[in-house]
Amino acid sequence: MHSIKLVGILLLVLCACMTGKPRFAAPNSENGCFLIVLGITQDGGYPHAGCQRECCRLVFSGKQKPKPPVCLGLIDRRAGKVFMIEATPAFAEQWRRLQEVAACPDKRAPDGIFVTHAHIGHYTGLMQLGREVMGTKNVPVWAMPRMEKFLRENGPWSQLVSLQNIDLQPLRADSTVQLTADLRITPFLVPHRDEFSETVGYRIETPRKKVVFIPDIDKWEKWQRDIVTEVRSADCALLDATFFKDGELKGRAMKEVPHPFVEETMRRFALEPAIEKKKVTFIHLNHTNPLLWDKSAQKELLRAGFSLAEEGMVIGL
Repeated sequence: MHSIKLVGILLLVLCACMTGKPRFAAPNSENGCFLIVLGITQDGGYPHAGCQRECCRLVFSGKQKPKPPVCLGLIDRRAGKVFMIEATPAFAEQWRRLQEVAACPDKRAPDGIFVTHAHIGHYTGLMQLGREVMGTKNVPVWAMPRMEKFLRENGPWSQLVSLQNIDLQPLRADSTVQLTADLRITPFLVPHRDEFSETVGYRIETPRKKVVFIPDIDKWEKWQRDIVTEVRSADCALLDATFFKDGELKGRAMKEVPHPFVEETMRRFALEPAIEKKKVTFIHLNHTNPLLWDKSAQKELLRAGFSLAEEGMVIGL
């Protein structure tokens, strides 16, 4: 009997190893609220469709692992609630991993989803909630006015509304949504290419900690707020790191897709004390950004006092 049990255990271990996917570490439930990073890349993920450059060939050759688009999971263990920020094209895997970390395998869907804007890496995962896949019932989806209108009036998203797969919840800039007794979230407008919707970042707060999340913004100088001041008032800031520097997109004018270069953000914080620099955690990396695949670039960033988001990173709230 003991030998049969041992064989069973070995088979389970072998199957886990064969998946090639590390399990996300489940946080200590005694702390209550957590944020977990479920993705770190730009909308197209890594590798990028159609890319033949060395950055993506590293994945094709097995030297680097694929990485999905930016997504955060919010967990309040005491309240038994889990939320997602962004619904990416990798929704299926990211929801599974959030279930794993939150220890809620029987929960059919998140208790709510927040989206930042209508660019493909941030909302198209909502399709997984429809009748073709999960067939969910009234999952709350919080959206700003233009984003809400876009989802109501354009298919296939409008079908999610008419079939009550999702229940659109209105957001207003700088108006706080109380998710649980401890957990609240506040959207704030940021300048971006707003073809179909406005764009927001989020402040995620508990009575103990505040995290700022800005995955997409055009340039810091276009924003009416000062990013250095915003970071000073927070405990952690997950900031747009789409591109490391100018000239990164060969043969394409980077002004067409403006983002604050990592180099520019680092310069803005150059005179800040180490404790403030450490709060800055770069996220939303394009496949061309060397911070995604170049260890020397990663080490240089860390030596400068900044942080880099990683899949599975847990931030206590």
